Amino acid sequence: MEIYKLGEMEARFADLIWEHAPIRSGELTKLCEQKFDWKRTTTYTMLKRLCERGMFVNKSGTVDVKMTKDEFLAGQGSSFIKEHFEGSLPLFLAAFSRKNKLSSEDVEKLQQMIDSYREEDA
Repeated sequence: MEIYKLGEMEARFADLIWEHAPIRSGELTKLCEQKFDWKRTTTYTMLKRLCERGMFVNKSGTVDVKMTKDEFLAGQGSSFIKEHFEGSLPLFLAAFSRKNKLSSEDVEKLQQMIDSYREEDA
């Protein structure tokens, strides 16, 4: 099971946890009943799945974050580039910029990132 691929409801559930963590599991089941019309068992099944992927932990009845949303999104982006662009960021950027014009601001931000990476390597 790919850690960085979530179905629509898994993603919505993860967002709910990231928004409220740490949260008591009982309170989470109530939130899920309100937001998604889920039964308690559905919430716990979904929570178990995401805990097994290393995203969250349910310890002593409190659900907390093991992987931040930013960490998850970074992994998701990396996984996408590996899967579709042979792991090459330049190939991804070339394909992206064919359909989406990069603004001067975008180019400047990318250049700043490149420069900062060069400084780290020096």
